[in-house]
Amino acid sequence: MPYRTPLITTAGLACLAVIALAGCGSEDNGGGSPSGTLSPAAQTRLTVEVRPSPQGTPKTWTLTCDPPGGTHPRAAAACQALAKAKDPFKPVPKDAICTEIYGGDQVATVTGTWRGTPVNARFTRLNGCEIDRWEKVAPLFGDPA
Repeated sequence: MPYRTPLITTAGLACLAVIALAGCGSEDNGGGSPSGTLSPAAQTRLTVEVRPSPQGTPKTWTLTCDPPGGTHPRAAAACQALAKAKDPFKPVPKDAICTEIYGGDQVATVTGTWRGTPVNARFTRLNGCEIDRWEKVAPLFGDPA
């Protein structure tokens, strides 16, 4: 009696299961909702305060994204800069080695939520690392002068 080779092995079944599961679910746009809009928990609602110096008079705006809005003068550009930046509110690590370049007295604080995550961030231009961090999201700060 000849041996018959099974058409699908146990490993083959496992592969089919993985392929089938990969095709399941909904398409995610990165905002947590298959409809193309952010779920209420993933909304961006920020308050941006920018001062030309630590003692200067602040300019304060609100910013929402998806769709861009609020009182920010360039809301669309600010939302786009935030979307492009990786971890835009992550502070410079305390052990970072930064160039001693002074970029100016400007100070900005950002509070609220970004993609549903609480934000309480401070930005300065006191050294190369802080300048780089500022520049990555510069449209968020408008014209601080």
